[in-house]
Amino acid sequence: MSEKTVAELENLILEIEHQIEDLQSASSNDHLDRGTEIQHLRERRERLQVRLCTKLTPYDIVKLARHPLRPLSADYVNMMIDDFVELHGDKRFGDDKAMICGLGKIGKERILFIGQQKGKSTKERIACNFGMPNPEGYRKALQKMKLAEKFHLPVVTLIDTPGANPDIGAEERGQAHAIAENIYEMCRLKTPIINIVIGEGGSGGALGIGIGDKFAILEYAYYSVISPEGCAAILWKNAENAPASAMALQLTAKDLLRFGVVDEVIPEPLGAAHKNPKAMADILKTQITKYLAELKGVPMNDLIANRYARYRKVGKYREE
Repeated sequence: MSEKTVAELENLILEIEHQIEDLQSASSNDHLDRGTEIQHLRERRERLQVRLCTKLTPYDIVKLARHPLRPLSADYVNMMIDDFVELHGDKRFGDDKAMICGLGKIGKERILFIGQQKGKSTKERIACNFGMPNPEGYRKALQKMKLAEKFHLPVVTLIDTPGANPDIGAEERGQAHAIAENIYEMCRLKTPIINIVIGEGGSGGALGIGIGDKFAILEYAYYSVISPEGCAAILWKNAENAPASAMALQLTAKDLLRFGVVDEVIPEPLGAAHKNPKAMADILKTQITKYLAELKGVPMNDLIANRYARYRKVGKYREE
């Protein structure tokens, strides 16, 4: 499906939504007729959304993962986690706002929550460095994970980053070392870990909080060693071939499930998560609760051995 066709479908859906709003705000005369018309419009909108979602290209999915209205980690904290207490700082340099850490409850289970945060307003995005964590963010996350280990609390991480901050300051403060240390320590952390990609899963920036016992991804999220634009810039010296790069990288949730990189694809509400954030939060909460129950009965030594083994086999393939 071409980008033009996708845009036409999106515009038609918006037009129908405006028609529904106009009918709902109109006078109550002919209420029954208006109600019938609204129902027909809603059914048509749903059919168009189903058609749109089934025809998405890999690069369309990348754009959905970056949608400005897509729920962020902070949104899921507000909608899913009770009694949340945020924990700040890495005890070395500062508090990275691109990494949210805190204690709270999902249902009856007490957890440590870690999530990458992009921000919504321009001011928030600048403060969060557009979701690209600094080394102090990864060090903060690791310190809080060791706290969770001490108090036998499971760790839940939500991944949503285009990648770790690559600037000179971050490198001078040990960006690569911080990510590598997190990967090493998470492989042997003596507590259950659940990782879920909720938007973008970019390279080492995602891996820095992405080692665990359950690894899932939302239906319209992606997880890749490099962005499509970065791949196109390397291979073709321009970003115009990003759609082709996205196709070649095989970075969609379905691809990752087929390769065994993720354990499960979590379905999103019709039209993607930004269409119904509350429904998405309820789905995510149910999945996390299920994962926590599954991991609770696994002996710790087996948990760590299985965790290490699952990452050792990622990327293996056999040529016939």
